[in-house]
This record gives sequence, structure tokens and C-alpha cells, in this order.
Amino acid sequence: MVAKFNGRHGIGLRRLRCSVQNYDWGKLGTDSQVARLYKLNSGSKIQLDKSYAELWMGTHESEPSFVVDSSEIEDGAAVGPPSVTLKKWIAKNPNVLGDKVLDKWGCDLPFLFKVLSISKALSIQAHPDKELAKMLHKLQPDVYKDENHKPEMALAITKFEALCGFINTKELKAMLQNIPEIVELVGKADTNKYLSLTEKDKEEKVKSVLRSMFTQLMATSKEVTTEVISKLKNRLHVESQVRQLTDKEQLVLRLEKLYPADIGVFAAFFFNYVKLNPGEALYLGENEPHAYIYGECIECMATSDNVVRAGLTPKFRDIQTLCSMLTYKQGQPEILKGFPLNSYVTKYMPPFDEFEVDCCILPAEASTVFPAIPGPSIFIIIAGEGEMQTGSSNESANEGDVMFAPSNIEITVTTTSKLHLYRAGVNSRFFQMK
Repeated sequence: MVAKFNGRHGIGLRRLRCSVQNYDWGKLGTDSQVARLYKLNSGSKIQLDKSYAELWMGTHESEPSFVVDSSEIEDGAAVGPPSVTLKKWIAKNPNVLGDKVLDKWGCDLPFLFKVLSISKALSIQAHPDKELAKMLHKLQPDVYKDENHKPEMALAITKFEALCGFINTKELKAMLQNIPEIVELVGKADTNKYLSLTEKDKEEKVKSVLRSMFTQLMATSKEVTTEVISKLKNRLHVESQVRQLTDKEQLVLRLEKLYPADIGVFAAFFFNYVKLNPGEALYLGENEPHAYIYGECIECMATSDNVVRAGLTPKFRDIQTLCSMLTYKQGQPEILKGFPLNSYVTKYMPPFDEFEVDCCILPAEASTVFPAIPGPSIFIIIAGEGEMQTGSSNESANEGDVMFAPSNIEITVTTTSKLHLYRAGVNSRFFQMK
């Protein structure tokens, strides 16, 4: 591996050895793209009976990435465990971040980059804003690991399913009229209040009634949940003999098999059921409820691991915090399809300063240029073979390779076979701000 001058800081690309999370909801063994990428990146063997959920690329202390020194490379592959975390390496080489990123976020990456392989639904959750994150971290540092907020974006690699945000008022009224089990759980008083709302009612009144209903739902005891879920299943079984169940009803029955007697099964009725095609992205602001359900995606977020959970999980639930923190905004989430930078690269820019993602799909024997930008980037190759050139330095770029790119270097990617990579970096809009 060669690392020569590329940019005014004198540092070129750096290979990263990345970390994996084996959460219960991950795909098993070789079915998991995370496992396949992790094997190629780290040289580790895949355990066929183990779930591989998330590949982490970045500086978060829970699962840090490591910089692979040139002395730890043989025949293009890393040998032995690297010893220096990316965060420590950046602290010694702060100029790689660029002046504006360094001034705003200090000696750290503002974004965390991941690949997710999901076999069953993640918890119903939301991520706190900065003020709440600081308070939660102070009160429960073992649960809420840092003080940062965590806006995020999921970019589908495969067909991808998620729950995200509350359904609109019209849909919610129809749900209350057609799902008697929900009425039983939230009570007739709040149900009637919501059904009597009109377009003239102020937004805060609508949110207040929705908050009351949802909080009542999530506080339901396990015993009552078990009883009412049984009623729901029996009713849907009978009705399925004479009509096609809706997508949401089918989803709820799927969730119940995975998480029996979990109140999150009923919560799904309140949320938008989103299906992404490969190349489509969903972004989630702070204090917005969501749950990824199935598929594989690239995920990028502010550098944080703060999650407030309230359903579809065996983990710690903080129902009171979640129900009090949500925005209760209603309506379909925006789906990003990205915009082309050239024939091969599509950019996805959510409304957050900390990050953006580029998707690059290059055919065999082709090349494209990533121009020099004023902030750092992380690249991951998820398929194919090629090279990344920065001035006089050439790096092989193969499936499973992860590279850190300092600010202010131009990178040319060329291929020998069709190559598919993603780049995460600071949002371009941030550099345009005065």
C-alpha cells in the first residue's frame, strides 16, 4: 500500500478495518451481506449460526474502525489486528477533516456509516434531539451512550420495508373505524375525540389527541395485550376467508409471529408502511418514530448510538420518554431517489449537515472522478474490482474494502469488473453555508 501526498495535509487514502454488530434481528451467516463484507474486510470467518446485523464504519466508540498501516498489508490484504482507531488517527492528523469540519465538530467525524442486513423487524424507536440526548446520557449513560442527536438515512440495496411516522388524519380515522381492537386499547373517549376532529381544528389539538391515544396504547399491560391480540388474530383469520387482508394487516400478523404479545404489533397500525426499491432512500429526523422491518441497506447518520425503544424488542423500553418526545407529525415520509452527478454517480442529500451519501455503479473497464471536496469521506466497495487513484497513489478497490479519504483530494475510480460502491461524507450544503 502506498500513501503519498494527496492534498495540502500530505495524506492519501487509508484502508479501514471495520467492526460488526451481531444483533438478534440480523441475517444469519452467509445470507447476510454484512457478514460477507465483514469477512472480506477483516479476514474473519463467517459463523453460519450467527446473525450479522450491522457493519460500522466510523469513529463511534461502541464499534470503532481501525486504520490499517502499510506495514500491516501483504498482497493487498490486511494481516493481523490493526492497533490505531480511526478516531485516534484523526486526532493526530486533524487537518484531514478540512478547516470547516474541524471548526464545527472538532477532531471527529460527524457521521457514522453502516451496512444493515435485516431478517426481522427492529424495535419501534426514535432518536432524541441534542437537548434530550444530553439529558438522557447524563441520567442513564449505560443506556444512552452519548450526548449527540441521531438523524439518519436508509438507502435500499435490496427491496426494503420500514415503518415510519404517523399515518395522516384520514387514514387514522379509517383505522379507528375498522380496527375495533385498537379502540378497545386506546379507549372510546380518545377515539371519539379523534373521530370528531375537523379540518378547522388547529394542528396542536390534533397532535394532542394523537399523543394521548398513542401513549394510552403503549402503556397497555402484557396481559391485556395478549388478550386483545388473540381477538385480532381470530377476527383477521375469519375475515381472510372472504376478503384479501390489507398490506398493513398482513404485516401486523407477521410482526405478531416474531414478537408475540408485544404492544408494538398494534403500534404498527399507527405508522406509514413504506416499501423502498433499490436506490430509494428514507430519511428520519430526530424524535420521529420508525422501525426497519426487512431488507438490506446502506445507513448513514450523525455519530451517535442513542435509541429510545418502546416496542417489538426484548431490550430495555423507555415508553414514557418515547411517547413524550415524538413530534406526532402525520403524513407520508419523503422518499429520496437521489440526483445524478454523472452517468455513474447518484447523490442523496437529506436535510442534515452531518452527512450525505453517493452511490456509484461503474461498468467494467470504466472510470469516474470524485472531485476534491473540503471534507472527509468514507468509501465502501460492496461488489466488483477496480482501483482508486489519488495523484501518484494507486489502491486496489475490491468488494469489502473500506477507505477513508481525507479532505481536498481528487479520487479517480477505474474498474476491471462491474463495481458498486458507496461514499459517505459531510453534506455538500454545509460547505456552501456562509
